[in-house]
Amino acid sequence: MEHTLREFAGRHRNISKIYLGHFENHKDLIEKLEMDESFFSLEKKLLIGSYATMEYSIESAAMFNPSIIEDFDQSFLASGEKRVIISFRATGEGHLSSIVFRRGILDKGNNFHPNIVRKHIDMAKIIQKKSYDKGRFMQKMDEMDISKHYSSRIMAHLPDSFEHHQLTQAVSNVLENGISLENRLALEEITWLVDSYYDVEFSIDSDISERVLFPISPSESRGIEDARFVKFTDDDGSQMVYATYTAYDGHTILPKLLSTQDFNTFRIMPMHGKAAQNKNFALFPQKIKGKYAVLARVDGVNNYLMYSDRNTLWNDPIKIQEPKYPWEFTQIGNCGAPLYTEEGWLVITHGVGPMRRYCIGASLFDLDDPTKEIGRLSQPLLSPLEEEREGYVPNVLYSCGSMIHNGSLVLPYAVSDYSSSYATVAMEELLHALRK
Repeated sequence: MEHTLREFAGRHRNISKIYLGHFENHKDLIEKLEMDESFFSLEKKLLIGSYATMEYSIESAAMFNPSIIEDFDQSFLASGEKRVIISFRATGEGHLSSIVFRRGILDKGNNFHPNIVRKHIDMAKIIQKKSYDKGRFMQKMDEMDISKHYSSRIMAHLPDSFEHHQLTQAVSNVLENGISLENRLALEEITWLVDSYYDVEFSIDSDISERVLFPISPSESRGIEDARFVKFTDDDGSQMVYATYTAYDGHTILPKLLSTQDFNTFRIMPMHGKAAQNKNFALFPQKIKGKYAVLARVDGVNNYLMYSDRNTLWNDPIKIQEPKYPWEFTQIGNCGAPLYTEEGWLVITHGVGPMRRYCIGASLFDLDDPTKEIGRLSQPLLSPLEEEREGYVPNVLYSCGSMIHNGSLVLPYAVSDYSSSYATVAMEELLHALRK
């Protein structure tokens, strides 16, 4: 144990705490072996925990699909500076994706000055949602086509507001009776859904570069993809940071909503509704005529707009854009949350053309009625340069969120699903081109 600690203690925050946590994961096994936990000294617990521990390099394969927003803290800055937080989709061994963060300052010339990146990763505390609304839960099961043959029997015995352990116990009771593989998978999807609600809490003394939103629930077992962050201002002036992202388990896509007020504690919830079935959700930064609004590529090809009284319930999509130019004939979608300008909603788009080449475009929509397109670039705003075409997925430029600073659009973008860069363009020039 002493040798292991000498080798690895400096590489992790409080590695003995990690070892003890991994030992605790074996309590059920210890009970089945009819062993007394008091038999294990602290050193033995640590040693067993170390054998159940492995390192994972979160960013070893790629760091891409960035999204940028204004930080809550704007103190101690010079004139023209803005403190920002950039999120990335980080990919490691096995193409498993998570969300990582960097904080830095944009100066008055839009040069980005990143903070020092810390060496450790903070192990977050995971808190399962305690109670669930039966009606909403049954609605989501119906949307996901989960078999009603067994699910209705389970839900019938649950109260209108049930707890996590009540559902998992009810499912376990039915599974023990020996049922077909198809129905077993349907029942497991119910627990898969309930585990999709959770909170993540990091240590308050950790740096934001040490905080990683790693796949936690079964619905995210193959990764968390393309988080689109937005600072949302409600009608009463209160602010909340939201992010829409795609959870993937290798078979099923589940759009999810993340919320935070401090980038220390995060709440995770699945999205509901007949239209919450695909990727590319992007929330508007404020309500429109008293309702939440979101963009999404519902059918995988076109750009849609939806309104809702709840930011997790999405139905009745309205098509607002479809492929029009050769560089976007395969599909068109958003590249992050719409940006407010006095001229209209600026929407950065992505288009897929020949050879699966991804380019970035821009469109302008009416402020009061975003179904009305004011203008749209006929040529890409950004196309892959020759030196940007090689990577994990070649010929791709992609972004999950931009911002306006000092009269310029600041657009971070991914380079062929490998690394990230950023570009700037004068807003006056861009809006002039869109109006034309």
